[in-house]
Amino acid sequence: MSPTGNLPKSVDFALYKQDEPEDFTVIVFGDPQPYSIQDMDYFTEKIVNDVKKTDKTLFGISLGDIAGDNLDLHPVYKERMRRLQLPWYNVMGNHDMNYDAPSDELSDETFKKNFGSANYAFNYGNAHFIILDNILYPDPRDGKGYWGGYRQDQLIFLENNLKHVPKDKLVVLSQHIHMKDNSGGSYRLEDRQRLFDLLKDYENVLIMSAHTHLQDQIEYTEAEGWKGKKPLHEYNVGTTSGDWYSGKLDEKGLPDATMRDGTPQGYAFLNIKGNQYDVDYKVAGRESDYQMNIFAPKVVPYKGRTTSQVMVNFFMGSKDDLVEYRIGEGEWRKMHYVSAPDLSYLTKLLEWDFTEELLPGRRPSNPVNSTHVWIGPVPTDLPGGKHIIEIRATDRYGKTHSGKRTYSVLE
Repeated sequence: MSPTGNLPKSVDFALYKQDEPEDFTVIVFGDPQPYSIQDMDYFTEKIVNDVKKTDKTLFGISLGDIAGDNLDLHPVYKERMRRLQLPWYNVMGNHDMNYDAPSDELSDETFKKNFGSANYAFNYGNAHFIILDNILYPDPRDGKGYWGGYRQDQLIFLENNLKHVPKDKLVVLSQHIHMKDNSGGSYRLEDRQRLFDLLKDYENVLIMSAHTHLQDQIEYTEAEGWKGKKPLHEYNVGTTSGDWYSGKLDEKGLPDATMRDGTPQGYAFLNIKGNQYDVDYKVAGRESDYQMNIFAPKVVPYKGRTTSQVMVNFFMGSKDDLVEYRIGEGEWRKMHYVSAPDLSYLTKLLEWDFTEELLPGRRPSNPVNSTHVWIGPVPTDLPGGKHIIEIRATDRYGKTHSGKRTYSVLE
């Protein structure tokens, strides 16, 4: 660091009172993770330029992997984010580290230079926000790679911080790596338990993470060591880089980037009212009511046998949500939750393997089981012609979402 010269006797600045609303919205970005300027341009055009603010949109949070190992892109990211004209809080990710650091305490030096502390907290309205670096690097088990967890000084910071937070406040903890692994292989379980113990007496807690390039609603109960009055909700947010900017390029030259669980590339809005919250997911480049993909056959035989199914990928869904469908004006029927690959995503992927010409862009990742898909049988005993499949999904917050698709019965 260069010498600062002689310090003045005092550094004076004004403080102005600000009224903070208790009803506001926070934009949430998972993993921008550009590895190149081209990736940064994709992020800028498809995500940053897509954001539409309202009077209630007060700030934003990026949940780590601000860059993809190339830390020279941190300042470029900051410049692109200026377009949003919002205060922005950044979480450190495992691709934001100094890989040559000899200890975890030094692994965030470049991040701190560009964004400030990797561990801090602030209040807004009736909510308390905590930002934590939950990457241990180098991995204390073997000195290689990283492990999810916290240093002792971070846990002391969290404990001391929470001593000043009333139990009826909404606590929103943002970190990069999700805590879902119960084996301890990717997350140090004693650290997770310590976190659970510090938060157990709070009425409303939300954990936000990213890292996986999937979208998942995770709940912790007594089986995982959580001792709160109700299950602890961790929202593993879909990423702004999607499936690492892969997939076919559209007419604007932007990648499809659908994630391998079938969640389209996008970002979230955390809506806070007092000490309560709900979340909306926004698919980049689509209207806000686009909340599901529906897969169904185009044609089925009249009164014939078929193994075809209707499959719904409800992007914000989880296994306890209610997803129903009906054909035309028929009665609503409950769909069956499954853990399976999304057939809509698989269809996109197979195009890359069956093509005899190179496609623009890069082949997406292979599919994984999605945590938010439902299936139902396709009726074949309807009159010949086109029929409308209508979907109705009710999320964890009681909000209802809908979608439609057509198929034909052929005699």
